[in-house]
Amino acid sequence: MDGAVEVLRDGPVRLESLEDGAIWRAVLATPKANILDMEKCDILTGIFQEAAAAKSLKAVIVDADGPHFSFGASVQEHLPEKIEAMLGGFHRLFYSMLDARVVTLASVRGQCLGGAMELAIFCNRLFAAPDAFLGQPEIVLGVLAPVASVMLADRVGRSRAENLLLSGASMSAAQGLAIGLVDELADDPTSAALEYAREHLLPKSASSLRYAVQAARAGFDERVRKGLAEVERLFLEELIETADAQEGLNAFLGKRHPVWKNE
Repeated sequence: MDGAVEVLRDGPVRLESLEDGAIWRAVLATPKANILDMEKCDILTGIFQEAAAAKSLKAVIVDADGPHFSFGASVQEHLPEKIEAMLGGFHRLFYSMLDARVVTLASVRGQCLGGAMELAIFCNRLFAAPDAFLGQPEIVLGVLAPVASVMLADRVGRSRAENLLLSGASMSAAQGLAIGLVDELADDPTSAALEYAREHLLPKSASSLRYAVQAARAGFDERVRKGLAEVERLFLEELIETADAQEGLNAFLGKRHPVWKNE
């Protein structure tokens, strides 16, 4: 990555400023797993809230240190005593991305699973290395992926979205590119995201880009807010109360195969 980089904030999510503040890079910085826990979600939400007020900002690149983007959200935080706070904080991150109206670019390497895939595909463009694997394995644990349930079909179509959500299977970056899950393959996805931003976004007005993002996502914004509220209710009031949801989570944490009761 060439050009001057200023570290604005360090910690579990590192925030860097490039191109005199026109580009920010938010980096998940707890490799190798880069678990997307409540702390990271809160930090990312704060970053996008700051982005909303940064008038000269033209793009935020969401990236990660290490060989993997992220193994996903914390399974421990899905347990009944934590799930309400976890889901609320996780979903606030996506609302903050919508509210910021800034162009978002994801740079993905290695595993990009569960909540991490939801974060990556929510961005306006997704750049992936050839070694990347993306998937929504929540159903394997007896739960579901709220954000992907609401918006994955926007990227890949209803049939392909339902296949990913119901099977829990992962796919390679090349397979993702073929169906529109991934926008561009690159050996160095961070450099590719930066090149895209420098060529296509830096010459534009930051103010006009915000309006363009808002206009492009007008219907999407409304569907996400309404749909996510309903899926969150389904998760908290119904799904997490079932024996199988709790069995799936506890089996994962106990490193054993779940024994389903089908109830």
